[in-house]
Amino acid sequence: MAEAQQKSGGTSRGTTPRGTLKRQVGIGGAVVLGLGSILGTGVFVSIGIAAGVTGPSVVLAVGVAALVAVCNGLSSAQLAANHPVAGGTYAYGYRYLTPELGFTAGWLFLAAKSASAATAALAVAGYGLVMLGMDVGPWVQTGIGLAVVLGLTVLVLGGLRRSNVLNAVLVAVTLGALGVFVGVAVLGEASLADWSARGVGDTADAVDLPGALGEGHRADFLLFGVSGFFEACALMFVAYTGYGRVATLGEEIAEPRKNIPRAVIATLVVTAVVYLVVTAAAVHAVGAAGLAMFTSVVSAPLEVITEVMGGPVWGTVVGIGAITAMLGVILNLLLGLSRVLLAMGREGDVPRVFGKVNASGTTPVPAVLGVAVIIAGLVLIGDVKTTWSFSAFTVLLYYGLTNWAALKLSDEERFYPRWVSVAGLIGCVGLAWWVDWRVLIAGVVLIAVALGLRAGLRREAVSDES
Repeated sequence: MAEAQQKSGGTSRGTTPRGTLKRQVGIGGAVVLGLGSILGTGVFVSIGIAAGVTGPSVVLAVGVAALVAVCNGLSSAQLAANHPVAGGTYAYGYRYLTPELGFTAGWLFLAAKSASAATAALAVAGYGLVMLGMDVGPWVQTGIGLAVVLGLTVLVLGGLRRSNVLNAVLVAVTLGALGVFVGVAVLGEASLADWSARGVGDTADAVDLPGALGEGHRADFLLFGVSGFFEACALMFVAYTGYGRVATLGEEIAEPRKNIPRAVIATLVVTAVVYLVVTAAAVHAVGAAGLAMFTSVVSAPLEVITEVMGGPVWGTVVGIGAITAMLGVILNLLLGLSRVLLAMGREGDVPRVFGKVNASGTTPVPAVLGVAVIIAGLVLIGDVKTTWSFSAFTVLLYYGLTNWAALKLSDEERFYPRWVSVAGLIGCVGLAWWVDWRVLIAGVVLIAVALGLRAGLRREAVSDES
């Protein structure tokens, strides 16, 4: 009976069962949630990181990552439509695989996306400081990042509906700013003197910017190595995974069987188009090496490129768009991560206090606060490239489990052919292999520690009951 009510979107009298969250998000809101979760660190930061390991073929890497993401998105959509509760693959693992695999998925998601949120918070501070022309110590950037996390945590505590209004505004500003960047990158021009005036002249000279030197650049991934190309695919895959927030918040989406698949597909299509256009424009403007160098040197590559090639006004517009994008990412991660922690608290895989919601059924307050503390702790690390690589590995494993769970769906539950989930599983495992070996080892150790902690909690619970 409870399961039937979950699938229909509530009880027969339209009330919300005690201890569950209200279904208050329609198809439009679900798409906005997905876009707000994706269009942030991925487009403004990770494209430059990926360009550094694969060169001009970063455009191809964006496309390959999109194909893997589509397979994973379809698997997530059909799982969420059939099992629309908070928790995403954590809940699907419990239902379709084993409790241990479900727990592993939840732990991986918390680790990966907390690192992504911390990266976004630092990026907000970085873009803001560049806009203000301030050259300060890293502790100032860290402090601003912590303040950002605190402010958005207060907002999320107000409930999902209020958060989604802000989300829509942030997505609109972000898309407008990216449109400005593409226009300037394609139509604008700059000389080495212009780059020098902005303080990146040595960088520009070192990487032979195609716009300044009039030279073409090769799109041959063999020039940079097969391993570099697949590592870039793995890094860019993370930039798409915000669509999982739609599934993670499945308990709050109205008519989930219809709206979740549509929202996931729409989100992925829009994001893939935006990423491909922005990446191609950036490589056209400064070359892949220039994009990678600016990402590491100035922390706000798209803003600097726009400012030099189009003027300070347009640079400011792009900078504002980058900030709104990253704010959207943090906002949606606070929402999604707290719902995973909520589900884990309900199952007793973490202290049960995290499984409680407020009296109105709109916010899992303890889970939101717990996630905010984790993200704030990671902000103190401040290493963008390391956290992004770690996020890539753990997210790939997480979605590998998603595809595995989707393979367990019955013919009546399945929306898409089985080969979609098989392709997604192979893609995730294959790309995870190419991540930096140190990150791979750290991820395996993290899983082992998490399973050990879970076993301890379970033993303690059994001891208390006896």
